[in-house]
Amino acid sequence: MDKALMALSLEEEDVPFAMPELPEFSSAEENKLSLMGRLLNPEKQKMSSLIMKMPRKWQKERRVRGIALSQERFQFIFQNEHDLVDVLERGVHTFEEWVIVVERWVENPPEDYLQFIPIWVQIRNIPVDCYNSGALTALGDLVGKTVVVAFDPTKPITQDFIRVLVKFNVAHPLRTTKVITVKGAPHVICFNYEKIQKRCFTCQCLNHEKDFCPLEVKKRQEASKARRDLVAAELKKKELVIKHNDILFGVLEEEQVGLDPATGRYKIANEVLEEMRRYLRADTGENHATKVDKVQSSVHLVEKDPVA
Repeated sequence: MDKALMALSLEEEDVPFAMPELPEFSSAEENKLSLMGRLLNPEKQKMSSLIMKMPRKWQKERRVRGIALSQERFQFIFQNEHDLVDVLERGVHTFEEWVIVVERWVENPPEDYLQFIPIWVQIRNIPVDCYNSGALTALGDLVGKTVVVAFDPTKPITQDFIRVLVKFNVAHPLRTTKVITVKGAPHVICFNYEKIQKRCFTCQCLNHEKDFCPLEVKKRQEASKARRDLVAAELKKKELVIKHNDILFGVLEEEQVGLDPATGRYKIANEVLEEMRRYLRADTGENHATKVDKVQSSVHLVEKDPVA
């Protein structure tokens, strides 16, 4: 076995395996009676639980079986067309109160497959001039692609909203309001989404909770940085300007050279302090005590009359 492994070339091309195109190698026929789906918030939606619980929720136990295709994608295979259509026509589906996307299986899915869900939207605060199919369709298009407008101009309207069915892209946030103008006058339109339970109440997306919202994460990061900057600033204020090994140590007091709280600047500029250090180190013929006295006197003089 070792010799056989040694004989293998590491540079040998790994040719893809071609699955035989024969009936016994394909489940396409069975897939015709199936729904495909994906979780929008896998952190809160356990796949194994979904596979076991959804048939009961749909009231299709023993007539449908689920398959976990990945941590996010799944398939449910039905025994008859009636049950499949019944489930599909229920509109929005949820698991653990979070939305799941469900579509009928197709052999060659388009790029936007499992990207849209049908949602009934209640539109409120509609201007009186907009109670017509064209305007209501346009309002529905503000949140998705309008499919159905539940509006009959010949019948009385007893509720304060109009329902529209839209095709909604789950990658987008739910819009709750929109300002429109009618004949130049502004109106705030409100949107409520039926059967939508949990969402992020910061950005209105369907794939995460508020604590994991990118906007909230960014806000926490900025707040954390602000706290770190504040601590750094406080430490800087407390940092000694004159260290123990500084020739000015004992000559000047820290409160004479530290930060001025009123201006945020050092009371004595670094250039001036350096000049004092050079003077104290220089051989001027004066004794050290005389030099110290001159430095202290010059500082006291400035403290008494800063303008001078």
